[in-house]
Amino acid sequence: MALCITKLVIFSLLFTFTIFFTANSHTFARSLLPEKLGLKKEKLSHLHFYFHDIVSGRNPTAVRVAEAKMTNKSATGFGLVVMIDDPLTEGPELSSKVVGRAQGLYSSASQNDLGLLMVQNYVFTEGKYNGSTLSVLGRNAVFSEVREMPIVGGSRLFRFARGYAQARTHLLDLQTGDAVVEYNVYVFHY
Repeated sequence: MALCITKLVIFSLLFTFTIFFTANSHTFARSLLPEKLGLKKEKLSHLHFYFHDIVSGRNPTAVRVAEAKMTNKSATGFGLVVMIDDPLTEGPELSSKVVGRAQGLYSSASQNDLGLLMVQNYVFTEGKYNGSTLSVLGRNAVFSEVREMPIVGGSRLFRFARGYAQARTHLLDLQTGDAVVEYNVYVFHY
């Protein structure tokens, strides 16, 4: 009888451990401490650069990839989609030091005013930020003096990034459509 009870206890323990470990190995979500991922104290960084949106010439960095039937009749260009690989520079001149690229797209998303949907990654290529990215997803009210767009994420040095980007038009060439935009980015990250 004692042997039977011992076998039952051992079987019960093995069964319990099997279920416990099997359940944990297939868990959808769990809580973690930031230190487990090697994350240290959160920092706030300020980045300043110029965004060059070049739609003219032999090597444009912004190209129209889609439009609706009504886009050319719309006062706001509603339905226009533009793919970009725009240089980000230290100064407002295109010849100044390149610190990264803005890659992604913007589209005219408003029928009433010039409001762009910005879906972009800022891919940095300079200094300690080389290889790090910030992701922007938001509205750019182009004719407002200062536009604010959310930073929704990032990679490498900008893991778990959150913050905002302020944009101010530095130069707009009405003949070519080329623009230079000054950016101040404030971002929390680890």
